[in-house]
Amino acid sequence: MAARRRLKRVAASQSGFLSFKSPSDTTASVGSRRKRVNKNKKKNWNKYSDVNDVDEFLEDIRHQERTTGGLLSEKTDDSLFFLDLGQPEKPQPQGKLGKASRPLRIDLILQPDSLVPPPKDILAYQQPNAKKLRRIAQKAEQLAAKGVVPRKQKRLLNRRPVDKTVKKAVTEANNNPDRDYYDIWGQELSADPWYLQQTGKKLVKRPEKLNEKPSVLPAVEVIAPGGSYNPDFFSHQVTQNTKFMTSQATCMLLKWYQSIYTLCTFSYFKQVEGLVEEEEENNVEESAPSKEDEEAALAAIAVTQKKTEKQIKKEKAEKLKEQQRLTSRRQTEQQQQLFQLRSIKASIRQQEEKTKSKQMQRRAKQEAQKAQPRRLGKLKFQAPDLDVQLSDELAGSLRQLKPEGSILKDRFKSFQKRNLIEPRERAKFKRKLKVKYVEKRAFKEIT
Repeated sequence: MAARRRLKRVAASQSGFLSFKSPSDTTASVGSRRKRVNKNKKKNWNKYSDVNDVDEFLEDIRHQERTTGGLLSEKTDDSLFFLDLGQPEKPQPQGKLGKASRPLRIDLILQPDSLVPPPKDILAYQQPNAKKLRRIAQKAEQLAAKGVVPRKQKRLLNRRPVDKTVKKAVTEANNNPDRDYYDIWGQELSADPWYLQQTGKKLVKRPEKLNEKPSVLPAVEVIAPGGSYNPDFFSHQVTQNTKFMTSQATCMLLKWYQSIYTLCTFSYFKQVEGLVEEEEENNVEESAPSKEDEEAALAAIAVTQKKTEKQIKKEKAEKLKEQQRLTSRRQTEQQQQLFQLRSIKASIRQQEEKTKSKQMQRRAKQEAQKAQPRRLGKLKFQAPDLDVQLSDELAGSLRQLKPEGSILKDRFKSFQKRNLIEPRERAKFKRKLKVKYVEKRAFKEIT
C-alpha cells in the first residue's frame, strides 16, 4: 500500500502528468495532498462543496432580469435591436432660459433602477372566510336558478315603501306667536315598527302576568251594615258577634282551650292504654310455651331427613297444577267480564263523576284562595279587628259620633291583604347594655 502511494506522488511530481480534475492553480496542487472528506454530512457538504459556478449562473440571471426585465435568450429581436434613422430632430427649447425641463436628481435617485416587478402581496388579495363566502354565493346562485327568493330579500321586498314625495316639515321661528304648542314630554307617534326598532324606541312587550292583579279583593272594602253610625239592631248584633269571634284575644283563648282539651284526652287514653297493655302482658306470660317444648320442636326439625326424589317430583307436579289452575281461573274471569259490561260502564261513569266533582272542588278552592292573603314573608297576615262600637256607645247624630280606627292603618292592612306588600310588624328596640344609674356627689351630700 505504501509503495503504491509513493509511486503516485512521484508521478504527480513529474512535469508531463495531467490529472482528470485540473485545479485552477496546478503548481499549488502538485505538492499538496488531496484531502478526502465524507460528504454524507450536511456540515461537510456545505464546507467542502464548490458551488461557485451555480452562484455565477444565478447572478447572471438576476443581472439580466434587472437590466432588461427578463432573460436575453427569451427576448425578441425587436426588443434587443433598433433601426438607426439618423439624428433625431432637436426639440424646441422650453422654459424661461430656453432649456428643456429635466427631472431633478433626487427624483432620478428615487426612481426604481430594476426592471424586475415587485413581488405580489398575497395578503392583500386574501379575504377572510373566502371559502365560506364562495360557498354561500354558489348556493345563492343555485337558489336563484330554481326561482327561490332568500329570506332577507323577501323581507326587504315586504317592507313598506317609503313615500319620498312627502316634504319635511319646515321648522317655524321661535318668535312666531301663532306657532302650535309643543309638548317636550310627549311621545313621538310613529307607526312604522322598523323605524322604532332601528332607533331603539320600540317598547318592550309587557308580559301578560303583569296585567293580572295579585288579588281579586277590591281596594276599598265596604263594611257590613252593622258598622254604620246608625245601624239596625239585628245587623249591629251580628257585626258585634263577628268581631268577638274574629278578635285576636278570642282566637288565642280558643286555641288555649283546645290545647287543654287535647292534653286531657291524650293523658286519659294513655292511662287506659297502659291498663290494657298490662292485662295483655299477663295473658301472654300465662300462654307462653316453656323452654322444654321449644327445644323439643327444634330437635324434631333437626331430625327431619332430606327429601327424596319422589317427594321433590310430587311437589313440582303440585306447583305446576296450581299455576295451571290460576291461569284457567284468570281466563274465566276475563270471559265473565264480557257479561259485566253494564256494571263496568256504570263504575266508569261513577268514577268520572267523582273526578268531575273533585275538579270542581279544587277550582272552588283555588278561587277562594285568590281572595285570601298569600304568605309573602316570614310573618302571617293578621286581620285587624272590626271598628264597631258597643250598643251603649252609639251616638244619635253625627255631631256626637266618636271617630274610631286610622285611615293609614286601614290602608296598610289593605295592602297586606291584597298581596301588594308582605306582612310587617314594628321593629322592637332592644337595649344592648343595661342602664346604669349614678348618684351625683353633690346630690349625695345633701341627702
